Parts: sequence; structure tokens; C-alpha cells
Amino acid sequence: MERFKIACAQFPIIPNSIDANTEMCIKWIGRASKDHKANLVVLPESATTGFTPNMPLEAFYNIIEPLDGSSVEKVCKAAKDFGIYVIFPMYEKAKKKNIIFNSAIVISDKGEVKGVYRKTHLFPTERINCGGWSTPGKELPVFDCGFAKIGITICYEGDFPELSRILVLKGAEVIARPAAFLRSFEIWELTNKARAYDNHVYVVATNSIGPDAGDNYYFGHSMIVNPLGQKIAQARGTKEIVSAWIESNPHKYVTYGSKMERKFDHIEDRNVSIYDILLLKEAKKRK
Repeated sequence: MERFKIACAQFPIIPNSIDANTEMCIKWIGRASKDHKANLVVLPESATTGFTPNMPLEAFYNIIEPLDGSSVEKVCKAAKDFGIYVIFPMYEKAKKKNIIFNSAIVISDKGEVKGVYRKTHLFPTERINCGGWSTPGKELPVFDCGFAKIGITICYEGDFPELSRILVLKGAEVIARPAAFLRSFEIWELTNKARAYDNHVYVVATNSIGPDAGDNYYFGHSMIVNPLGQKIAQARGTKEIVSAWIESNPHKYVTYGSKMERKFDHIEDRNVSIYDILLLKEAKKRK
């Protein structure tokens, strides 16, 4: 991993106004590049519509765009124009009718789509069997951006230690977490710090602000956490960008401010012989 700068851009999303929100994304991509000199910017979850559409699945499917739609095309052009990598989250219209993915698209500084992650662990309100609209993805890719290997978990997925661990085992050095987080700040901070420290990895978590179409209100406080579990950037509850340098060798010392070498490794020190229970398909539901 090379030393590079990463940014979280948090801003209010106008419910279901795709064109206006795309233009807003482009504005904040430009600010991340010009004002922060960032190499990569992470935008909030479902940045073109807001998280909750507050309309039937069929109606929502009809208004959103596929990967080759105009929003992705415009953001690709912005990434090239500003010379910055972008993680661009949006609801993705699949070719099969009424299939919608909660996706995060990785776009290079050359304006090329490097790939897409489709949320695998859906929040209960967005699941179709709970009256929602999203279909889960089936893959956990890691994206090689040259300066670093990036994994993605979307919002609720940061609650699942297994996802972050798999991404790190597949080579991720940074985990981006675009979010429209519906719970408390304490849970937001706790899970970001835990996933970073659990896996000796940077977590870059961008949260939305303001209301969505379902009258959910998001509190922002995007943050960047280093592999020691230390916050190195913290946003407020308003529209803004925070950024931080990602260091090329962040694993040398046991804690920040110390010169004592870290002699343990949460990846290498696993005793995988006792992990078979993690593969159980069913678990007792706790009430």
C-alpha cells in the first residue's frame, strides 16, 4: 500500500431526485479533489435517491438507473476531470424486472468503472420479504486501485465482523463503508472502530445527513479510523468533507504514540480449527 489521502463527503440527498443528486455528487467530488487533494472520495449510501424510497418496488424500479445509465456516466466524467477515485453508491436497476441492488461502484481517476459491490447483508426494512425493495448481492470483491486494495461494506454490513474479516483475508487494506445509518452514534463509532482494530485495517465510513423519503433522518459524523482503532478524522452533523492520510505501514507499533512494536496479529493468530460453527446456516433466533 502506498501513502495516499482519502476523503468522506457527506451531504443531504434530495429524496428520489436522481439528476439533482448526481449533480450534487459531482460538486462534492470536485471539492474533495480541489480542497483536500484526495486520491479517493467515498460518497454516502444510495447517493442518487436516499435510502428509503417510500414507494412500491415496481415504481422505484422504474425510476432508478442501471450501471450504464447517465448518473454513472456523469460521475465517471467527473472522476476523470478531477483526477480522483470515487466510490459511488446508488440503487442499481438490474436487467431482470424489479431486481434492485444496493450497490457501490468503484470509479478510477481515469473515469473507468473498476467494478461494483452489491450489498450482501440487507437492512431489514429494505428486504423484499419484509416489504422492502432490495435484492442481496452474492460476492465480496476487493478492488485494486493501485495505491491500495479496497474492500466495501455498506452501512448495516459493518455490524458483521465476518464480512470485514473476509475482505481482509482477500487482501483489503482499506474498508470503505458508505452508509445511511439509522441507529445511534455510539453504535456507528463502535462498529467502525471495532472492524478497524479487529482486522488491522483502515475503515473509511461516510454517513448521510438529512431526511429521506421515509422521514428517516441521518446524523452524519463520517469518520476515518486507523488500524489501531483511533479516529483520525471526524465529521460533524452538517454537510462537509473530512480527509486523512492513509499510511503505507500503519501496523508497526502496538498503539499510537508508542515505539513498542506490535507482536500480535489478529489475522495470523487465528486458531481456525475451532471456526467450523461459523458456517452453520441456521442459528437460534434470540428474542
